[in-house]
Amino acid sequence: MAYVLSAVVAAEPLLRRVADLPGTRVVPLAQGLAMLPLPDAVRAALDDGTRPFTPFHEFPGGLQHTLAAWSDAGPVAYIEADIWGGTGDQSVAVWGRGALTLGPLVEPNAGPISLALRHLGAHADGHHDEFDAVGLGRHRRTEAWLKDA
Repeated sequence: MAYVLSAVVAAEPLLRRVADLPGTRVVPLAQGLAMLPLPDAVRAALDDGTRPFTPFHEFPGGLQHTLAAWSDAGPVAYIEADIWGGTGDQSVAVWGRGALTLGPLVEPNAGPISLALRHLGAHADGHHDEFDAVGLGRHRRTEAWLKDA
């Protein structure tokens, strides 16, 4: 079964204060975090035609400037996953105080998303990892998260 995700993750109060992207909404996660799912239509609308922020597959051109600006209020992560049958990639980048502080990282299978979540203050505490601890396994597709908001 596939797991596909493209989203911005940060502290819930931060996202609620800064997120003004049409076509998406803030979805609460555990441990005080929240995500802003970025389905295909939102990513297409955000793309300003500039060179995409590599090495991501789904990152809209120019979004890194928005995330850098948002990170003046606290750390902000972009996370991306495309996994099918246990193989695939996870990609992340984290901004803080207006600058890139982690990544971009791309690795096969698991790891980078939990690392990015740790940069946002998440902890595994009795779960397999931070990915599980904040509840990112609740849905398997980006669009499904919009039903939780």
